[in-house]
Amino acid sequence: MDFSSAIRAFLEYCEIEKDFSKHSIESYRLSMSNLYDYFYEEYDTLPELDTITTNDLRPFLGWLHDRGLKKNSLRMKISAVKSFFKFCHKRDYISSNPATMVHTPKKNKTLPSFLVEKEVETMFDQFDKDNPIGARNLALCELIYSAGLRISEALQINAGSISLSSKVIKVTGKGSKERIVPFGSKAHEALENYLLHRHSLLKDFSENALFLNKYGKRLSHSSAYKMVNTAMKGITESKQKSPHVLRHSFATHLLDNGADIKAVSDLLGHASLSTTQIYTHVSIERLKEAYHKAHPKAEIE
Repeated sequence: MDFSSAIRAFLEYCEIEKDFSKHSIESYRLSMSNLYDYFYEEYDTLPELDTITTNDLRPFLGWLHDRGLKKNSLRMKISAVKSFFKFCHKRDYISSNPATMVHTPKKNKTLPSFLVEKEVETMFDQFDKDNPIGARNLALCELIYSAGLRISEALQINAGSISLSSKVIKVTGKGSKERIVPFGSKAHEALENYLLHRHSLLKDFSENALFLNKYGKRLSHSSAYKMVNTAMKGITESKQKSPHVLRHSFATHLLDNGADIKAVSDLLGHASLSTTQIYTHVSIERLKEAYHKAHPKAEIE
């Protein structure tokens, strides 16, 4: 099979058989495009798939680095390329996998951004819950923070999927895994209020999305991101101002208040407990900071 056909087959496999998200598919598509450009730029040709060696692929990392990509972006690109050649080997498009020995950069250990509880209150207080858009924005933010949802999970929710009486919601997370998540009284109040206003946004009664835009369609990721980003400006000094910060805040505040890490992991929908442990580091760093400020002779590193 030729190189271009193999890429098309790989992306189709990711979309149909693996059921990756649209965001992941686009990320893989861009990575394949980068690989395509790399071969043409470095070798003036697109090689036969089965002739590519490990030595042909190793300079790809430097090629990407020269274009200003950060370490985590490099990791994603290399991971996509390794997945592509693994796929090609399994499908017998190539006799051996040249990407097996290609080095993947180590992941940057950065602590997630979060809001302190007072900042959350201040942010939510600025929404006007007496109009449809303000009520929607408050309900969306309260739900993400109260249930620890990813923005993609929140926006996928349909009006019939939420139970106000039992204060639980069924969401579909990564890998199409479903989980039932509880939410608190503040989110319940905000959702109840928004549902009274939702009919003002609804244009087509066949639309079942819970969160609607002003045109009566499902609210998009970009619109939700812009709304949260704007709401966080002036509230926090954190560089990151996104819906994911509310999810980070949910996990951090639970652990700060003594929640069991396994329970928090289940609520977040993490596949591994190690993914959740990053939030324990946040709590430890906050304790150190408080100690340094309060103790006159603190010398903790």
